[in-house]
Amino acid sequence: MKTLEEQLHTAGLTITGHCNHLSRYSADLTKSSPLLSDMTPAEVDLLGQSMLLVSAKPGQALIREGEVGEWMLLLLSGTVDVTKQVEQTAQDGEKSTTTSRIAVIKSGASFGEMSMLDSEPRYASCTAIEAVEAGVLGRREIALLIRDQPAVGAKLLVKITQMMAQRLRNTSNHLIKLLHK
Repeated sequence: MKTLEEQLHTAGLTITGHCNHLSRYSADLTKSSPLLSDMTPAEVDLLGQSMLLVSAKPGQALIREGEVGEWMLLLLSGTVDVTKQVEQTAQDGEKSTTTSRIAVIKSGASFGEMSMLDSEPRYASCTAIEAVEAGVLGRREIALLIRDQPAVGAKLLVKITQMMAQRLRNTSNHLIKLLHK
């Protein structure tokens, strides 16, 4: 099994350090990030100590659809395009693939949680629109956080669960709207 550092290197991401003192990264981060919203500055800093800091240039992929990754990211600065490959069949039976934008995410957003938790291939690609810095949290690091700092680990897992539930709710509502058209 590859280490988190090896996985990030394989993904083409540049590790620039750790996210120590994450609560002081920017004035708005703890307010804008659903992942951090219920944590104290001390808890945010404990979480940050478990995270690697990576950077990406505009146009660089942070996550590639179809790849497996045991880590998630917290966007600290920059903007990321989230896209999905969609296969379409024309009336003549010819198949083609197009790229559909799912979202554009900004500082404070987290992404990559599903694959980190279930080890399934990534659902979508996430590409830096502008220079990006992100904190990376791996499955192993979460397990260590739960063991060593159970209160912070529990808050983190509750927040990830809440975010994924909200995304599922939003997707379900969108699907219902499409079906009623």
